[in-house]
Amino acid sequence: MSVEILMRFDDICPTLNWKVWDQIEKALIEHGIRPILAVVPDNCDPSLMVEPPAADFWQRLRQYQAQGWIMAMHGYQHRYVTNNAGLVGRRKKSEFAGLPVEQQEEKLRLGMKILNGEGIHPTVWVAPGHTFDAATVSLLGKYGIRTISDGFFRYPYRARDGMFWVPQQLWELQRVPDGVWTVCYHLNGWGVADLETFRRDLDHYRDQIVSLPDVIGKYDNRRRRWWERIYFRMPWAYYLIRAQLELHS
Repeated sequence: MSVEILMRFDDICPTLNWKVWDQIEKALIEHGIRPILAVVPDNCDPSLMVEPPAADFWQRLRQYQAQGWIMAMHGYQHRYVTNNAGLVGRRKKSEFAGLPVEQQEEKLRLGMKILNGEGIHPTVWVAPGHTFDAATVSLLGKYGIRTISDGFFRYPYRARDGMFWVPQQLWELQRVPDGVWTVCYHLNGWGVADLETFRRDLDHYRDQIVSLPDVIGKYDNRRRRWWERIYFRMPWAYYLIRAQLELHS
């Protein structure tokens, strides 16, 4: 086995921290990295309104998509409206989990309409706050999404319903044991020191960083093992993963 690392950037919307993002974009291109971009279709979360809206936002996304960067749907408006942790979340607040299926589908429909109308075609689901439920999962395929980026486990797998699950366990590049690891970045609060650390980590870990198509090609037919089913449903799965990382570091 080996270490394979995916890079994911959340909260991508017109009002993100563009000064920081421009530097991240440059570094990703220089290193030939194709990340996952989790795009909020219609951001209504004030905490994500860092800079004035970029006039060329959708044009930029279309260019990234043409370069092979992976587009993910990051909820609809990034507004938490329930106190439900869903299948994976550790915090009881969600934009989707606990809502009637009809309301969830309407959010997915409206979000996808916005993205498709701008020429953006997401193939991955990234829920705000890691919170979604079985009803959410049952609806995703209807909108062309067959991959979920979430969960505290070590290897991707194809579920019986056809959904491909890719774990997301890290928030910074670091030494890890064998497995597929997704690093999730929230860049709006970054400063100079964060950018310097990011560039240094890219240089150090570049050989282990892969793209989502690489992972799907390798693990597409993998099924979840029986012990992984138990592990995934344990509320302390997150803490088991963190313990493994501490032992490896």
